[in-house]
Amino acid sequence: MKIVVVTFESLSSARSYCEETGLDWPLLIDESKGLYRDYGMLAASLWDIWGPKTWWVYGQEILKGHKPKKTTADIYQRGGDVLIDQEGVVRLHHVSAGPADRPSIATILHRLTRGRD
Repeated sequence: MKIVVVTFESLSSARSYCEETGLDWPLLIDESKGLYRDYGMLAASLWDIWGPKTWWVYGQEILKGHKPKKTTADIYQRGGDVLIDQEGVVRLHHVSAGPADRPSIATILHRLTRGRD
């Protein structure tokens, strides 16, 4: 199994992210956002970005002592998770509704071991 992380941010931002997080996986840069478009990860609405779920997650992080960081990136760019098996079959395709929307670890593991539902 190979895991890669894809970002649309610049090389310097990507390097900073890797240093701050200790990322062990390869990081690919898609500044043109072509891969994002191909997987339907288009622009999010203001409500998607700043809705209650986002405030809840930020609130929880602040309570843990983590301050949100200011970004220069496109905050409206949707993210997501795509799981592709060794044969090239997409086993999970999740387009995030907002920054706080990610599939659970249980869902990802289920897709890894059982395939698509």
